[in-house]
Amino acid sequence: MSQTPSIIPIPVSCRLTGGALFTLTGKTMVATGGDAALRGVAAQLAKLLGVAVAKSATAGGNVIGLRVDPALTKKLGAEGYALTVTANGVVIRGGGAAGVFYGMQTLRQLLPPDIERFGWRAGGGGLTVAAVEIEDQPRFSWRGSLLDVSRHFSPVAEVKKYLDTLALHKLNVFQWHLVDDQGWRIEIKKYPKLTSVGAWRDSTVRVGDEPNLDGVPHGGFYTQDEIRDVVAYAAERFITVVPEIEVPGHSSAALAAYPQYGNTDAPGYAPKVQSRWAIFPETYAPKPETLAFLDDIFTEVLALFPSKFIHIGGDEAMKEQWEASPTARAFMKANNLKDGHELQSWFIRRTENFLAKHGRRLIGWDEIQEGGLAPGAAMMAWRDVKWAIEAARLGHDVVMAPTSHTYFDYTEGTAEEEGGAIGYQTTLEKVYSFEPIPIELEAAHHGRVLGAQGQLWRERMPSLPVVERRAFPRLSALAEVVWSPAERKNFADFRERLNGLLARLDRLGVNYRRPRADAVAAPIPMVPHA
Repeated sequence: MSQTPSIIPIPVSCRLTGGALFTLTGKTMVATGGDAALRGVAAQLAKLLGVAVAKSATAGGNVIGLRVDPALTKKLGAEGYALTVTANGVVIRGGGAAGVFYGMQTLRQLLPPDIERFGWRAGGGGLTVAAVEIEDQPRFSWRGSLLDVSRHFSPVAEVKKYLDTLALHKLNVFQWHLVDDQGWRIEIKKYPKLTSVGAWRDSTVRVGDEPNLDGVPHGGFYTQDEIRDVVAYAAERFITVVPEIEVPGHSSAALAAYPQYGNTDAPGYAPKVQSRWAIFPETYAPKPETLAFLDDIFTEVLALFPSKFIHIGGDEAMKEQWEASPTARAFMKANNLKDGHELQSWFIRRTENFLAKHGRRLIGWDEIQEGGLAPGAAMMAWRDVKWAIEAARLGHDVVMAPTSHTYFDYTEGTAEEEGGAIGYQTTLEKVYSFEPIPIELEAAHHGRVLGAQGQLWRERMPSLPVVERRAFPRLSALAEVVWSPAERKNFADFRERLNGLLARLDRLGVNYRRPRADAVAAPIPMVPHA
């Protein structure tokens, strides 16, 4: 039997003191001592519990006190927290507002799951919380999840629901895969055809009946006001939204809208918004008007997303149109680029320079090292771990996103059960076993591993309930991997604690997959990931 309450991810330190219980009632107050930085956290906690916010931390009676403690900032960092529960009240101290927020999520998990629906009224006359002392901080700074909305679109309400579930797990990065061959999902005011044309495809591959098409048009996009709304909503939950805008490949939808920016002199050039899941030959052309087009797009993107990192994809860029285009070949010759790999690297370096001039950092999939890694780029490693090791040794930051453990479009059950197979079978236990720092990487370079994230590529996930079923509880396991100390991990204990979290997900209407006996199956042939 676990001696730790049903908290996921498991805290660094958690001690049940055996003292008298704290009772939450309708008279409980959430108090911040007037700290404006905690106003939003207090409002969210008060709404969850169905209680009021006090004007000051010294308010009499039954109080949950929130405060930022500079001493904890030094000890545990801005995301660390200390949570103390006694009969007299609850105190959550954070190294920063983020730490207080994460302490709130832990308090939430100390309360019965019915709190999610009924607030303090879930217990009738009141709810009790065990007397406990917790100190906690995350192991990694990048604790993320990618959601692909290009293959299948999700409206804002669904995105917000997904963000709420990430927040419960103390995840803090939301990579929003906004553009790809199958649809462009972000309004760019200077180029309206990106959404009037590029956001819509005429048909989609039938799930479980490939390669047949369903003949049903599919599309949608986010206005810039909706983007701002989502970014602000995420920020209230201490989640950074990192947009992914693909360069130079995965550009079919963009070039369907503005074909003049592609390799127009390559034989057979005819871009369209794609209906199938594959890698397509379209790439941006190396010519001045295309570069201006990309600069304009990124200028509007940067105005919408305050994130330090901007993801530019950079993966699976086919070289055939460049090799067949007289214009591209002439550019490569004039710039001493020996092949398409070096031209891809040129695009990445140019994009990195543009972002750096605007105070941002480029991150891309590990193909961005083809032809040479741009000096200030960070890498997201999805293929062989050797790319992560090499990048870290060269002084580049790395986010681990391997297909083997973090691709949640890969099935956990049978292909028939889950609407088609892609990649390897990835069980809950396998995800939990993941170690983000490669064993071959020397200790001097461990700090270059920023963390890890789970990927949800949506070729076979047409709706949010299907996304949730693929994500949870495997993303719950990954949340513990990236938050908790490696020495605290124990799969049997995790499975026991998971029962409480799954009951909470039930109350929240999250369509998770019920765990069953785990096994690692033989590999299934891979298809393109992004």
